[in-house]
Amino acid sequence: MQFSQFNVNALMEITSRPEVVFVRGEGSWLEDHAGKRYLDFIQGWAVNTLGHCAPEMRAAIIEQSGKLMNPSPAFYNEPSIALAERLTGSSVFDRVFFANSGAEANEGAIKLARKWGKVNKNGAYKIITMDHGFHGRTLATMSASGKPGWDTMFAPQVPGFPKADLNDLESVKRLIDKETVAIMLEPVQGEAGVYPATQEFMQGLRKLADENQLLLIVDEVQTGMGRTGTLFAYQQYGITPDIMTLAKGIGGGVPLAALLAREDACVFTHGDQGGTYNGNPLMAAVGIAVFDKLASPGFMESVNTRAKQLSDGLLALSAKWGFKGERGMGLLRALQMDADIGPAIVNAARDLAPQGLLVNAPRASSLRFMPALNVSEAEIRQMLEMLDGVIAKIKK
Repeated sequence: MQFSQFNVNALMEITSRPEVVFVRGEGSWLEDHAGKRYLDFIQGWAVNTLGHCAPEMRAAIIEQSGKLMNPSPAFYNEPSIALAERLTGSSVFDRVFFANSGAEANEGAIKLARKWGKVNKNGAYKIITMDHGFHGRTLATMSASGKPGWDTMFAPQVPGFPKADLNDLESVKRLIDKETVAIMLEPVQGEAGVYPATQEFMQGLRKLADENQLLLIVDEVQTGMGRTGTLFAYQQYGITPDIMTLAKGIGGGVPLAALLAREDACVFTHGDQGGTYNGNPLMAAVGIAVFDKLASPGFMESVNTRAKQLSDGLLALSAKWGFKGERGMGLLRALQMDADIGPAIVNAARDLAPQGLLVNAPRASSLRFMPALNVSEAEIRQMLEMLDGVIAKIKK
């Protein structure tokens, strides 16, 4: 088919999209309407944990769809219980609330923290978040985010989200007052260009929270479910958060998210939180399939091996082209360039023939890489070769 045969005007215009309609995918590869294949190092923005159309996920959908899809969240169902047990058993958290998106999970975390402040801190409600952080696109999560320009886009903002600077503990201390109830951050700021929090900063936040009777909330929507080399990123910092949010990788490509909390933070009463599709058995069954693959022998070791390969390859490209290095954790990485050529590289890589390459530029001077966690050695090597060729064309 030709692109002109698709009535794309039936879709609401929310972003600039290239004239490509994807029709199928497998593993690290996508295929468009014209039969062209693309090596995908975006994977739905770190969503497709096991790549496109993973056989484990397909089997789970087929099996569960023949049993039960949605009995209503007013009742228990087996897959949601089984997935909640897996998540609590592998983390420091005691209870799980399932949702459908990262923004919804983060809304739940904000509500839970404010309810905790009402119960335990005389109505304290302010949540300190980080400048350049990203927590979602609802009104509250946009207000919690520190993305430039978002403070006026849908003004007025939801109040109560003072902004500190990542890796600057003093900037957090200055914002704490009697109305502060929590500190919320991403262990790695993905949308800002892949900036990890330091060990000292994360441990300092935990200490600050303890000294001031505050909750510590980690937004692991992008970093959770093996993306950074451990099941959850907080595990690499030697800290115990009070609340954690997950989405993206937990469903491996289907709408699934989770709000996890330690028992002391679980202050919701009946009617405080809910959702029509939340914890439905069809999505939970897929989540189980994803989790069990991540927990299988040798899987996370392979993730870390591939992460080192990707990091080393990006460092070699940086040295070759006079760039400013690379950074990240696990298979969430960024190449820092010496000029604002990111968008040009993204477009040129996608337009390569006979096969294209999909990468992301969160900032004009950086490229972000979020491959499937089961990406192969050969696929990383091929990506690096393709990217090297694109850079050569852009830099000439």
